[in-house]
Amino acid sequence: MTMASFISSLDQAAPPEGISPYLKALWWDGKGNWQKAHDIIEHMGDDTAAWVHAYLHRKEGDRGNARYWYSRAGRNMPESTLDMEWSEIVEVLSRI
Repeated sequence: MTMASFISSLDQAAPPEGISPYLKALWWDGKGNWQKAHDIIEHMGDDTAAWVHAYLHRKEGDRGNARYWYSRAGRNMPESTLDMEWSEIVEVLSRI
């Protein structure tokens, strides 16, 4: 899935079939439903989920919790905008 097709899918009522739970969480976040995104990702324990989880808590404004999740993901909290980070994560996960 390309970034353009992912973004255009945000006009739909449901996420595209067959995308990973990570992308599904980012899709819901892209639709403005932070809680649904968090509900999807919060029980996943791998590094990729931790990265998405970190981003979500950074967006929420809970920087302490975000730092914890970035650490779990083996990443530093970025200094980029939230939109830039969202795009970066979508791009990386779309290639997996």
